Amino acid sequence: MAPLLDTPIIPIGPLDGARDGAPPSAAPLTVLCSTRVILPGVETPASILISPDTGKITGVIRSIPDPSAFPPGTIYHDYSPKVIMPGLVDAHVHLNEPGRTEWEGFETGTRAAAFGGVTTVVDMPLNAIPPTTTVENLKLKVKAAEGQCWVDVGFYGGVIPGNEEDLVPLVKAGVRGFKCFLIESGVDEFPAVSAKDLAKAMEKLRDSPTVLMFHAEMLPPLSMSVGDYVLHGDPPLAPVGPLDAYSTFLASRPPAFETYAIEEILSLADIAPSLQLHIVHLSAKEGIPIVRAAQKAGVKLSAETCFHYLTLAAEDIENGDTRHKCCPPIREGSNRDDLWSALKEGLIETVVSDHSPCTAGLKLLKEDGGDGDFFQAWGGISTVGLGLSVLWTDGRKRGVSLEEISLWTSYKTAEQVGLLGRKGCLEVGWDADILVFDPEAEFTVTSSDMHFKNKVTPYENKSLTGKVCETWLRGRQIYSADSGFDEKTGASGIMLLEPRAHPN
Repeated sequence: MAPLLDTPIIPIGPLDGARDGAPPSAAPLTVLCSTRVILPGVETPASILISPDTGKITGVIRSIPDPSAFPPGTIYHDYSPKVIMPGLVDAHVHLNEPGRTEWEGFETGTRAAAFGGVTTVVDMPLNAIPPTTTVENLKLKVKAAEGQCWVDVGFYGGVIPGNEEDLVPLVKAGVRGFKCFLIESGVDEFPAVSAKDLAKAMEKLRDSPTVLMFHAEMLPPLSMSVGDYVLHGDPPLAPVGPLDAYSTFLASRPPAFETYAIEEILSLADIAPSLQLHIVHLSAKEGIPIVRAAQKAGVKLSAETCFHYLTLAAEDIENGDTRHKCCPPIREGSNRDDLWSALKEGLIETVVSDHSPCTAGLKLLKEDGGDGDFFQAWGGISTVGLGLSVLWTDGRKRGVSLEEISLWTSYKTAEQVGLLGRKGCLEVGWDADILVFDPEAEFTVTSSDMHFKNKVTPYENKSLTGKVCETWLRGRQIYSADSGFDEKTGASGIMLLEPRAHPN
């Protein structure tokens, strides 16, 4: 029998909110083990020891002891040869509730997350009514979420014109960061900010432990395109080509939109040199050298990209297939290759879903009676719960390891939102948020795999490799591919509202 410990079991006591008031468990210990476990910096045979009472990891053993090595009553699962990984932290999700709950809601959105091994989501501040731009609005959001969440949920605040006095109170209320748009967002409640608005926000946040995130698209001073805003006008401002052709839409939002926005952000960076700045959903390869140069110059700038930018390509999108519409747009396959290179380099640090759903009718799909107009259709990709399989399907062809994917989708995303020490890694004292993954399983995406509210995604009917078999949240199994969701216990996610600490 293998030796019991090469990492000692460190007892830990209950933490406030660790199990949200759950009663003590009859089992003294839960042990999850496999010949393939993703630990920090390595894939190795290991066993994860969990306190059923606190939901915390109490020990990590780099071996697989026999069940008899543990106390009587221990819950023991050997998942070999499947892979045990940290639960994903999806740091960019639009749950839309309250106000646009018909688009998505906490119950359906977080259920979809659990299906895909996501154990923490961070909700974006827009698309709900009201948006999360004040403490009062945050309280309404939290109230709407209570009792509905299958996974743990954090919240972003929003920066809009005139709300600079609300930002520090939102930090103290526990938002994980802030989001703003440099181009119109598509919803009236969340207008774009100007450079003047940004300067005010950065002054207010310069000493706060937070991250300021940017939808980095702007109209350059001289532009032949105005994106969605001129639909049927005179050339050269109107889109050039059929409105149901993806090529027409792609040409309307060129890479210059992103590069100009990033340069605008960097021009203001010295206002708050200690404030972490973050580019959300970087899609254009032309932005990569700008980010690289800024980082080399010492600017605190990070960037993310999305599952869809890494796995879809403009030339494969059929006319009228508005399931693929998002902003910034999905670009060419050669552009996708450069995003992968930047990700492997570490220049792009995180991969997220940017799950941005709507009702099916707003997509204007031709099979639903729409006209397939890419300019009138709602822009957003529904991916939550499919991301790990999507990323692994393409990543393995590029020599990417599950260890790297875990870094991009768990550890680094947890770091982005100030949750390291609790989320994103299988470490002693951290939450036992765990997924079990079969990297060889193959499946074709159907509506039964879409647990989000509106069953519209560009991944429908695509064949994927790798499937989540189980999801554990704070030491308790909440989803199994064999038995489904734990409906008896129900949604047991908690709100992550503890204020962020200043980084060391």
